[in-house]
Amino acid sequence: MHSPPVDSPPRPPQPRTAVRTAWVLTLCSLALLVLVAAQWRPLTGMDDDVARTTHRWAVDETGVTHVMRVLTDWVWDPWTMRLLCALVVVWLWWRRGDRRTAVWLAVTCALGSVLQQFLKAAVDRPRPVWPDPVDSARYAAFPSGHAMTAALVCGLLVWLLHHYRAPRGVRLAALAAAVLSVAGVGVTRVWLGVHWTTDVVAGWLLGALVVVLAVLAHGRWAR
Repeated sequence: MHSPPVDSPPRPPQPRTAVRTAWVLTLCSLALLVLVAAQWRPLTGMDDDVARTTHRWAVDETGVTHVMRVLTDWVWDPWTMRLLCALVVVWLWWRRGDRRTAVWLAVTCALGSVLQQFLKAAVDRPRPVWPDPVDSARYAAFPSGHAMTAALVCGLLVWLLHHYRAPRGVRLAALAAAVLSVAGVGVTRVWLGVHWTTDVVAGWLLGALVVVLAVLAHGRWAR
């Protein structure tokens, strides 16, 4: 038996599994959207309790709060993530010569940003308001743009490493960095008092949903 060439792409993920995952993420996102828009008391009460607790910690722990601001404003900022995505698009276009995937990646990130802004305007959820804020943010709260962008970009880049069969060590390191980034940015947004917990959860769900739909679209396009 002949072994497959090293540069050959792996088989695409099973469509049924990806479709089921997309449906689950869609239903969870819609359920959370409806509950937030309806201001369901158990959910808003939980948001308020978590926000008050973390804000108290943020005011008391000034050193930790400073680190959180650096991480959220520079390391995990949406524009940092978009710049990383743009660099990968350029690499795919010029170095790999895979222009189809480069266009796919750029369009997916753009559509994710459009969806995020549309939902912010549609739900128009106010952000937490504090008499002694430790940070500030503009636009509506739901969903968290930081959380959604991190989940979207990190998810796409991790999938690309699997798609191009990067070494196992590289893939595991990238996966660890992606999990740390996605979880970490959510913590920073709640800690700094600029988002409710459900804003962050919605951002994670929607980012993951766009990734799954994009991977399905890429598989169909490739075939």
